[in-house]
Amino acid sequence: MTVKIVIGLDGTETGDRAIAFAKDQATRLDACELLCAYVIEWSPFTFQTPEENATRHKRREEEIATATDRVVDPAVNALKEAGFNASGVVRHGDVAETLNKIAVDSGAVQIVVARASGHGFTNRVFGSSTQNLVMHADVPVTVVK
Repeated sequence: MTVKIVIGLDGTETGDRAIAFAKDQATRLDACELLCAYVIEWSPFTFQTPEENATRHKRREEEIATATDRVVDPAVNALKEAGFNASGVVRHGDVAETLNKIAVDSGAVQIVVARASGHGFTNRVFGSSTQNLVMHADVPVTVVK
């Protein structure tokens, strides 16, 4: 049976730390797939003009393509070159909710994210998206420093 681990990427060096941890975990398992996930924060509740709504879909598709090219594909390619079974996905939505949904829908057993730096004590400890993910995820979440 292949074990799947979701790696939450954010396009910064914190994603590199999450990848490093997940790689270490994967080497300890017989069969493991690493799923690199990038979530573009997007609220469906934003009120917009009809003109803005007309361009919204196109903008979403452009953002997905950019995130795939700049963040997810390089991570997946590096993992594959290192001998890991890896794939990637980019979605729009609330970061915590969407990472959890990706994990549940893909049958992942764990989500790995890195602690984000931020302002204030809570954000320094976890980061707001990470904190929400830890509190509400349906699978175990590992937060690396």
